[in-house]
Amino acid sequence: MPNLLILLALPEDVRLTYRDRLHAAFPALSIKVVDHRSKVGPYIADADALLTFTPMMSDAVVKAAANLKWIQTLGTGVDNLVDLPSLRKDVIVTNVHGIHGAPVSEAALAAMLALSRDIPRNVRNQDQHHWGRWPARLLDGKTVGIFGLGVIAEALAPKCKAFGMTVIGITAAPRAIPGFDRIVARGDLVRTVAELDYLVLLTPLTPQTRGIVGLDVLAAMKPTAYLINLARGGVVDETVLLAVLQRNGIAGAALDVFVEEPLPSDHPFWSCQNVLITPHHGGFCDVYPDLALPTVITNMRCFLAGDFKKMINVVEH
Repeated sequence: MPNLLILLALPEDVRLTYRDRLHAAFPALSIKVVDHRSKVGPYIADADALLTFTPMMSDAVVKAAANLKWIQTLGTGVDNLVDLPSLRKDVIVTNVHGIHGAPVSEAALAAMLALSRDIPRNVRNQDQHHWGRWPARLLDGKTVGIFGLGVIAEALAPKCKAFGMTVIGITAAPRAIPGFDRIVARGDLVRTVAELDYLVLLTPLTPQTRGIVGLDVLAAMKPTAYLINLARGGVVDETVLLAVLQRNGIAGAALDVFVEEPLPSDHPFWSCQNVLITPHHGGFCDVYPDLALPTVITNMRCFLAGDFKKMINVVEH
Protein backbone atom coordinates (compact mmCIF):
# COMPACT_ATOMS: atom_id res chain seq x y z
CA MET A 1 0.00 0.00 0.00
CA PRO A 2 1.37 3.45 -0.93
CA ASN A 3 2.69 5.93 1.63
CA LEU A 4 0.95 9.27 2.15
CA LEU A 5 2.72 12.19 3.81
CA ILE A 6 0.55 15.00 5.18
CA LEU A 7 2.46 18.28 5.43
CA LEU A 8 0.25 20.87 7.12
CA ALA A 9 1.42 23.79 9.25
CA LEU A 10 -1.97 23.90 10.96
CA PRO A 11 -3.25 23.19 14.48
CA GLU A 12 -2.83 19.57 15.52
CA ASP A 13 -6.54 18.82 15.63
CA VAL A 14 -6.90 19.96 12.02
CA ARG A 15 -3.95 17.86 10.84
CA LEU A 16 -5.33 14.83 12.62
CA THR A 17 -8.78 15.37 11.11
CA TYR A 18 -7.30 14.83 7.65
CA ARG A 19 -5.30 11.83 8.84
CA ASP A 20 -8.17 10.16 10.65
CA ARG A 21 -10.74 10.62 7.89
CA LEU A 22 -8.36 9.34 5.24
CA HIS A 23 -7.41 6.38 7.42
CA ALA A 24 -11.10 5.57 7.92
CA ALA A 25 -11.66 5.67 4.15
CA PHE A 26 -8.46 3.76 3.31
CA PRO A 27 -7.50 1.61 6.33
CA ALA A 28 -4.46 0.04 4.66
CA LEU A 29 -2.96 3.39 3.63
CA SER A 30 0.26 4.27 5.46
CA ILE A 31 -0.07 7.89 6.65
CA LYS A 32 2.58 10.10 8.25
CA VAL A 33 1.92 13.66 9.44
CA VAL A 34 4.32 16.59 9.93
CA ASP A 35 3.61 20.22 10.77
CA HIS A 36 6.48 21.90 8.91
CA ARG A 37 8.52 21.32 5.78
CA SER A 38 11.68 21.11 7.87
CA LYS A 39 10.34 17.89 9.44
CA VAL A 40 9.70 15.81 6.29
CA GLY A 41 13.18 14.21 6.39
CA PRO A 42 12.29 10.79 7.86
CA TYR A 43 9.34 10.26 5.50
CA ILE A 44 9.69 12.18 2.24
CA ALA A 45 11.92 9.72 0.38
CA ASP A 46 9.32 6.94 0.76
CA ALA A 47 6.24 9.08 0.11
CA ASP A 48 4.15 8.13 -2.91
CA ALA A 49 1.66 10.94 -2.29
CA LEU A 50 1.79 14.29 -0.54
CA LEU A 51 -1.14 16.27 0.91
CA THR A 52 -0.39 19.93 1.63
CA PHE A 53 -1.05 23.61 0.94
CA THR A 54 1.38 25.12 -1.55
CA PRO A 55 2.58 28.00 0.71
CA MET A 56 3.92 25.29 3.04
CA MET A 57 6.09 23.76 0.32
CA SER A 58 9.72 24.29 -0.67
CA ASP A 59 11.93 23.04 -3.46
CA ALA A 60 13.88 20.96 -0.94
CA VAL A 61 10.75 18.92 -0.22
CA VAL A 62 10.11 17.89 -3.81
CA LYS A 63 13.82 17.42 -4.47
CA ALA A 64 14.02 14.85 -1.67
CA ALA A 65 10.80 13.09 -2.77
CA ALA A 66 12.43 10.48 -4.99
CA ASN A 67 9.39 8.18 -5.01
CA LEU A 68 6.70 10.87 -5.23
CA LYS A 69 3.94 10.31 -7.79
CA TRP A 70 1.16 12.68 -6.73
CA ILE A 71 0.72 15.97 -4.85
CA GLN A 72 -2.78 16.92 -3.70
CA THR A 73 -2.99 20.56 -2.66
CA LEU A 74 -5.80 21.62 -0.35
CA GLY A 75 -6.12 25.04 -1.96
CA THR A 76 -6.74 26.36 -5.45
CA GLY A 77 -3.51 28.25 -6.10
CA VAL A 78 -0.55 26.19 -7.27
CA ASP A 79 2.13 28.87 -7.21
CA ASN A 80 5.04 27.82 -4.99
CA LEU A 81 4.54 24.32 -6.36
CA VAL A 82 4.37 24.12 -10.15
CA ASP A 83 7.16 26.70 -10.32
CA LEU A 84 9.53 24.74 -8.06
CA PRO A 85 12.63 23.74 -10.08
CA SER A 86 12.77 20.18 -8.74
CA LEU A 87 9.15 19.26 -9.45
CA ARG A 88 9.27 16.42 -11.95
CA LYS A 89 6.91 16.43 -14.94
CA ASP A 90 5.70 12.93 -14.11
CA VAL A 91 4.36 13.97 -10.69
CA ILE A 92 0.59 14.43 -10.83
CA VAL A 93 -0.61 17.70 -9.24
CA THR A 94 -4.25 18.15 -8.22
CA ASN A 95 -5.91 21.01 -6.40
CA VAL A 96 -9.21 21.84 -4.70
CA HIS A 97 -11.44 24.50 -6.16
CA GLY A 98 -15.04 25.63 -6.04
CA ILE A 99 -15.22 25.50 -2.22
CA HIS A 100 -13.89 28.92 -1.21
CA GLY A 101 -16.90 31.12 -2.00
CA ALA A 102 -18.34 31.28 1.51
CA PRO A 103 -15.18 31.50 3.65
CA VAL A 104 -13.19 33.96 1.53
CA SER A 105 -16.15 36.20 0.73
CA GLU A 106 -16.87 36.42 4.47
CA ALA A 107 -13.19 37.23 5.07
CA ALA A 108 -13.44 40.07 2.55
CA LEU A 109 -16.48 41.52 4.31
CA ALA A 110 -14.80 41.15 7.70
CA ALA A 111 -11.76 43.02 6.39
CA MET A 112 -13.83 45.84 4.91
CA LEU A 113 -15.80 46.26 8.14
CA ALA A 114 -12.69 46.07 10.32
CA LEU A 115 -10.94 48.74 8.25
CA SER A 116 -13.92 51.07 7.89
CA ARG A 117 -14.69 50.92 11.62
CA ASP A 118 -11.00 50.81 12.61
CA ILE A 119 -11.50 47.74 14.76
CA PRO A 120 -7.70 47.35 15.28
CA ARG A 121 -7.66 50.76 16.93
CA ASN A 122 -10.46 49.67 19.25
CA VAL A 123 -8.48 46.57 20.19
CA ARG A 124 -5.36 48.63 20.89
CA ASN A 125 -7.42 51.00 23.03
CA GLN A 126 -8.95 48.09 24.92
CA ASP A 127 -5.48 46.71 25.67
CA GLN A 128 -4.61 50.13 27.14
CA HIS A 129 -7.97 50.57 28.95
CA HIS A 130 -8.47 53.73 26.87
CA TRP A 131 -11.92 55.11 25.92
CA GLY A 132 -11.70 56.66 22.45
CA ARG A 133 -14.43 57.46 19.93
CA TRP A 134 -14.48 58.36 16.23
CA PRO A 135 -17.03 58.15 13.42
CA ALA A 136 -17.14 54.85 11.54
CA ARG A 137 -17.11 54.84 7.77
CA LEU A 138 -20.11 53.07 6.30
CA LEU A 139 -20.06 50.41 3.60
CA ASP A 140 -23.50 51.63 2.55
CA GLY A 141 -23.23 53.89 -0.48
CA LYS A 142 -19.59 52.99 -1.17
CA THR A 143 -18.08 51.38 -4.27
CA VAL A 144 -16.11 48.15 -4.16
CA GLY A 145 -14.00 46.76 -6.98
CA ILE A 146 -13.42 43.01 -7.07
CA PHE A 147 -10.36 42.04 -9.11
CA GLY A 148 -10.62 38.40 -10.18
CA LEU A 149 -14.03 36.97 -10.98
CA GLY A 150 -14.32 33.35 -9.92
CA VAL A 151 -16.39 31.45 -7.37
CA ILE A 152 -15.36 33.76 -4.52
CA ALA A 153 -16.26 36.93 -6.39
CA GLU A 154 -19.62 35.46 -7.36
CA ALA A 155 -20.32 34.83 -3.66
CA LEU A 156 -18.98 38.22 -2.55
CA ALA A 157 -20.79 40.50 -5.00
CA PRO A 158 -24.36 39.91 -3.75
CA LYS A 159 -23.19 40.21 -0.13
CA CYS A 160 -21.72 43.62 -0.94
CA LYS A 161 -24.99 44.59 -2.66
CA ALA A 162 -26.83 43.61 0.55
CA PHE A 163 -24.71 46.24 2.33
CA GLY A 164 -25.85 48.86 -0.17
CA MET A 165 -22.61 48.97 -2.15
CA THR A 166 -21.97 49.51 -5.85
CA VAL A 167 -19.99 46.53 -7.15
CA ILE A 168 -17.55 46.66 -10.06
CA GLY A 169 -15.83 43.53 -11.35
CA ILE A 170 -12.37 43.59 -12.93
CA THR A 171 -11.27 40.62 -15.02
CA ALA A 172 -9.23 39.51 -18.01
CA ALA A 173 -12.40 38.03 -19.52
CA PRO A 174 -15.36 40.41 -19.04
CA ARG A 175 -18.75 38.68 -18.92
CA ALA A 176 -22.13 39.18 -17.32
CA ILE A 177 -22.25 37.92 -13.71
CA PRO A 178 -25.19 38.39 -11.32
CA GLY A 179 -24.59 40.80 -8.47
CA PHE A 180 -22.27 43.16 -10.34
CA ASP A 181 -23.27 46.66 -11.41
CA ARG A 182 -20.50 46.77 -13.99
CA ILE A 183 -17.65 44.58 -15.21
CA VAL A 184 -14.53 46.03 -16.82
CA ALA A 185 -11.44 44.59 -18.46
CA ARG A 186 -8.20 44.10 -16.56
CA GLY A 187 -6.61 46.65 -18.86
CA ASP A 188 -8.87 49.30 -17.31
CA LEU A 189 -7.61 48.58 -13.78
CA VAL A 190 -5.81 51.90 -13.24
CA ARG A 191 -8.73 53.97 -14.49
CA THR A 192 -11.26 51.96 -12.52
CA VAL A 193 -9.53 52.09 -9.12
CA ALA A 194 -9.94 55.85 -9.06
CA GLU A 195 -13.68 55.24 -8.49
CA LEU A 196 -13.29 52.75 -5.68
CA ASP A 197 -13.59 52.97 -1.93
CA TYR A 198 -12.43 49.34 -1.57
CA LEU A 199 -10.31 47.23 -3.90
CA VAL A 200 -10.56 43.51 -3.15
CA LEU A 201 -7.94 41.28 -4.77
CA LEU A 202 -9.01 37.72 -5.61
CA THR A 203 -7.09 37.17 -8.84
CA PRO A 204 -4.76 34.18 -9.25
CA LEU A 205 -1.02 34.82 -9.30
CA THR A 206 0.15 34.44 -12.90
CA PRO A 207 2.92 36.03 -14.95
CA GLN A 208 0.31 38.59 -16.06
CA THR A 209 -0.82 39.49 -12.52
CA ARG A 210 2.50 39.36 -10.66
CA GLY A 211 3.09 42.84 -9.26
CA ILE A 212 0.09 44.24 -11.14
CA VAL A 213 -0.95 46.30 -8.11
CA GLY A 214 2.03 48.62 -8.19
CA LEU A 215 2.71 52.33 -8.16
CA ASP A 216 0.34 53.22 -11.03
CA VAL A 217 -2.62 51.43 -9.42
CA LEU A 218 -1.92 52.58 -5.87
CA ALA A 219 -1.30 56.18 -6.96
CA ALA A 220 -4.65 56.18 -8.76
CA MET A 221 -6.58 55.10 -5.67
CA LYS A 222 -8.38 57.63 -3.48
CA PRO A 223 -6.53 58.62 -0.28
CA THR A 224 -9.68 57.43 1.54
CA ALA A 225 -9.71 54.00 -0.17
CA TYR A 226 -8.75 50.63 1.25
CA LEU A 227 -6.94 47.64 -0.29
CA ILE A 228 -7.88 44.08 0.69
CA ASN A 229 -5.57 41.32 -0.56
CA LEU A 230 -6.98 37.80 -0.32
CA ALA A 231 -5.30 36.61 -3.52
CA ARG A 232 -1.54 36.07 -3.35
CA GLY A 233 1.20 38.30 -1.99
CA GLY A 234 2.94 38.47 -5.35
CA VAL A 235 -0.02 40.26 -6.96
CA VAL A 236 1.03 43.39 -5.03
CA ASP A 237 4.33 45.23 -5.17
CA GLU A 238 4.83 45.13 -1.40
CA THR A 239 7.68 47.67 -1.36
CA VAL A 240 5.54 50.24 -3.15
CA LEU A 241 2.50 49.43 -0.99
CA LEU A 242 4.51 49.94 2.19
CA ALA A 243 5.68 53.37 1.02
CA VAL A 244 2.14 54.37 0.04
CA LEU A 245 0.76 53.26 3.40
CA GLN A 246 3.49 55.03 5.35
CA ARG A 247 2.69 58.34 3.67
CA ASN A 248 -1.09 57.72 3.97
CA GLY A 249 -1.49 57.59 0.21
CA ILE A 250 -4.43 55.26 0.84
CA ALA A 251 -6.44 54.92 4.05
CA GLY A 252 -5.29 51.41 4.85
CA ALA A 253 -4.97 47.77 3.83
CA ALA A 254 -6.05 44.35 5.02
CA LEU A 255 -3.36 41.86 4.02
CA ASP A 256 -3.97 38.12 4.35
CA VAL A 257 -1.25 36.95 1.94
CA PHE A 258 2.39 37.91 1.46
CA VAL A 259 5.33 37.26 -0.82
CA GLU A 260 7.09 35.56 2.11
CA GLU A 261 5.00 33.48 4.48
CA PRO A 262 5.03 33.47 7.43
CA LEU A 263 5.57 37.22 7.31
CA PRO A 264 8.96 37.85 8.98
CA SER A 265 8.63 39.25 12.50
CA ASP A 266 10.73 42.29 11.60
CA HIS A 267 8.72 43.23 8.50
CA PRO A 268 7.60 46.91 8.57
CA PHE A 269 3.99 45.90 7.80
CA TRP A 270 3.64 44.76 11.42
CA SER A 271 4.21 48.32 12.65
CA CYS A 272 1.78 50.05 10.29
CA GLN A 273 -1.30 51.03 12.27
CA ASN A 274 -3.29 51.39 9.05
CA VAL A 275 -2.63 47.73 8.14
CA LEU A 276 -4.66 44.74 9.30
CA ILE A 277 -2.55 41.56 9.08
CA THR A 278 -4.07 38.08 9.05
CA PRO A 279 -2.01 34.88 8.56
CA HIS A 280 -3.31 33.55 5.21
CA HIS A 281 -6.56 32.98 7.03
CA GLY A 282 -9.09 33.84 4.31
CA GLY A 283 -10.27 30.35 3.42
CA PHE A 284 -9.33 28.66 6.70
CA CYS A 285 -12.61 27.83 8.43
CA ASP A 286 -14.19 25.33 10.78
CA VAL A 287 -15.68 23.19 8.00
CA TYR A 288 -12.75 23.31 5.56
CA PRO A 289 -11.95 19.57 5.88
CA ASP A 290 -15.61 18.80 5.12
CA LEU A 291 -15.34 20.91 1.97
CA ALA A 292 -11.95 19.67 0.79
CA LEU A 293 -11.94 15.96 1.66
CA PRO A 294 -14.46 14.82 -0.98
CA THR A 295 -11.96 15.85 -3.67
CA VAL A 296 -9.05 14.27 -1.80
CA ILE A 297 -10.92 10.99 -1.24
CA THR A 298 -12.05 10.81 -4.87
CA ASN A 299 -8.50 11.32 -6.07
CA MET A 300 -7.06 8.90 -3.53
CA ARG A 301 -9.46 6.20 -4.67
CA CYS A 302 -8.40 6.72 -8.29
CA PHE A 303 -4.72 6.88 -7.34
CA LEU A 304 -4.80 3.63 -5.40
CA ALA A 305 -6.62 1.94 -8.29
CA GLY A 306 -4.01 3.20 -10.75
CA ASP A 307 -6.79 5.00 -12.63
CA PHE A 308 -4.91 8.29 -12.90
CA LYS A 309 -6.98 9.58 -15.83
CA LYS A 310 -10.08 9.75 -13.61
CA MET A 311 -8.43 11.98 -11.02
CA ILE A 312 -10.13 15.37 -10.79
CA ASN A 313 -8.76 18.91 -10.72
CA VAL A 314 -5.52 17.88 -12.38
CA VAL A 315 -3.18 20.84 -12.88
CA GLU A 316 -0.95 20.91 -15.97
CA HIS A 317 2.67 21.80 -15.24
